Amino acid sequence: MLTTHDIKIVKSTVPLLEAGGVAITRHFYQRLFKHHPELKNIFNMSNQHTDSQRIALFEAILAYAKNIDNLAVLKHAVERIAQKHTSFHIQPFHYQYVGDHLIETLRELLPEQFTPEVEAAWTKAYSALAQILIGREEELYTTKEESEGGWRGKRAFSLVEKRVESELVTSFIFEPLDRQPVMDYHVGQYIGIELTTEQFENTEIRQYSLSQKPNGTSYRISVKREPSTIDGNAAGMVSNYLHDYLAVGDMVDLHAPAGDFYFVDRQAPVVLISAGVGITPMQAMLEALAEKQYNQAVHFVHACERANQHSFADRTQSLCEAHKWQHHVWYRTEKLATPLSSTHHGLINFSQIELPIDNGDFYVCGPVAFMQYTKNALLALGVANERIHYEVFGPHATL
Repeated sequence: MLTTHDIKIVKSTVPLLEAGGVAITRHFYQRLFKHHPELKNIFNMSNQHTDSQRIALFEAILAYAKNIDNLAVLKHAVERIAQKHTSFHIQPFHYQYVGDHLIETLRELLPEQFTPEVEAAWTKAYSALAQILIGREEELYTTKEESEGGWRGKRAFSLVEKRVESELVTSFIFEPLDRQPVMDYHVGQYIGIELTTEQFENTEIRQYSLSQKPNGTSYRISVKREPSTIDGNAAGMVSNYLHDYLAVGDMVDLHAPAGDFYFVDRQAPVVLISAGVGITPMQAMLEALAEKQYNQAVHFVHACERANQHSFADRTQSLCEAHKWQHHVWYRTEKLATPLSSTHHGLINFSQIELPIDNGDFYVCGPVAFMQYTKNALLALGVANERIHYEVFGPHATL
């Protein structure tokens, strides 16, 4: 049980953590993988090469230390982490590994400041956070396992269809090998795909948004082919493998749908804003809204480089026309010879379109820079912060 004294000690270490920076988490991961190389089959090692995972962990540790006396501030971050962990099938013993090496890292990097009293406080603080996450993750695992068509852990699926959606994006449709139903999900959520192949040094697990509404029989993801290397590291190896090698009939393991970003029906106008492959969860939302004959205004706003990179273009246009919903697209580098009234050139400009500023719910997905721009633009227009919902791919980040 954390005491007031423990909390005071942990908060007093914030300047030490800030001074140490990402070097702390870099040392931590080196230590963790040295003693537990099997964890490379869970962690995205590409994120290790780019430092994004180390930065995310450092920011999470720092945020916890700063807010340990007011954990309500971290509620959304905890939920996002717990949801993500279920798509990796993280187990309680993993927290023991992480806790041991976090404490050892602090002791090794801060030998004078990390006194027995500080160590005792941090050990209790980490244990308290771990129990919160373990408890929430078990709730999620149980709910999924007990849902119709649900399961715990991984489940074998086969690829039944592979469909090109645009120059960079291909859809993959999977059905379970056991031919049993699959659980529904909230539109906007993602699914974890686990791949073991001789082409990879480790088992690789990635999360991809589900790009269609639930149907009880299959799952569809739509994956952008990422650059094969970033600074010499194999950043896009999984997406390239899916595009180039995964064939109809091949088997993969899937982890049940997860994620805290999804459509919530508040019977209010809805604005779906995306850029690039960020369109995938928005497409699922649009399909679901059409199926339920949503009786509020819907605005679909998308941005991409050019027309041949516009995924689901015809389907989106037809759904919006059929329901008399607003549809606007910006092509950054291409100006069409015969543009539609809903097609624009250049960077997205929200002042060019009418939006439900006062009462709409805004869902945003795309590159982080795009979402930062979009959030700031919406706030400047007068949209309430609590009405802006977003999804960040990769290690947890905030806007």
